[in-house]
Amino acid sequence: MVLDSDEQDNDEQHTVGPENDQQNCEARVTDVQVSDVQVGAVRVETPEAMAEFGVQLAGHLRAGDLVVLSGPLGAGKTTLVRGIGEGLGVRGPVTSPTFVLARTHPSLVGGAPLVHVDAYRLGSAVELDDLDIDFAGSVVVVEWGAGMLDGVAESWLDVRIERPVGATVAPGVAASVSSDDDADTTDAHPGAGAGAGADADDDFGEEPVEPRTVTMIAVGPRWAGVDPAGDYA
Repeated sequence: MVLDSDEQDNDEQHTVGPENDQQNCEARVTDVQVSDVQVGAVRVETPEAMAEFGVQLAGHLRAGDLVVLSGPLGAGKTTLVRGIGEGLGVRGPVTSPTFVLARTHPSLVGGAPLVHVDAYRLGSAVELDDLDIDFAGSVVVVEWGAGMLDGVAESWLDVRIERPVGATVAPGVAASVSSDDDADTTDAHPGAGAGAGADADDDFGEEPVEPRTVTMIAVGPRWAGVDPAGDYA
C-alpha cells in the first residue's frame, strides 16, 4: 500500500461508487448507544459554501479526530475536504488521493496534519491498516470508508452528502471531471495553503449547481455536547 505526501499529483478518477456505502454508515452507527449519537443537517447551496462549511468544521477538529465521509459521485466530498484543509492551515492543494490511497498534508501553523484517505480501492479494514496511518496524531478524513474503520476509534464523525435525486452531470463533464474525487485542475502558487490551486466547482461536476444536504452524525464521547454543524448558518 502507498501512503503518499501532499506533493504527489493524482490524475485518476473514480468510475463508480460502492453501492453499500450508506448502508455501512448506518450499520456502524447502530453499534453504539443512542445516547452517544448526535445528528444534525445543513443545506449547502454552492461549491463555495461547501468549502466554507469545511473551514468551519475544521474549527471543531483536532488531532485524533476521525471523519468518515460518504456521498455519491459529484456530491462535493473533495470540496468539503479542501475546506477542512484550509481551516486547519495545512499545506495544499488538497485533491483526491484516488490511487495513492492516502495523502498527508502537514500543518503550516503548528497544528495537526490532515491525512486524506480514499478507501474506494481498498478491499478491507486490513488493507486500510496497512497504510499505517497516524490516527492519534492527525485529523483523518476517509472518503468511501464506511465499514472499514471498526475498532479504529471510539468516536468519529459520519458526514453524508446528498445531492438531489435525478441530478445529472453536464455533457462532457463525466469524461473529464465526473466525480467529486478528481484531479487538481490548476497550479497552486508556491507556498499556498490547502485552499489554493483548485477549482471549487470541479467536484460538483454539474451545471447548474444544485444544493446539497450535509448530514452530520457525531458518534461517541468525544462529541458529547458538541454540534459540529452548529456554526453554519
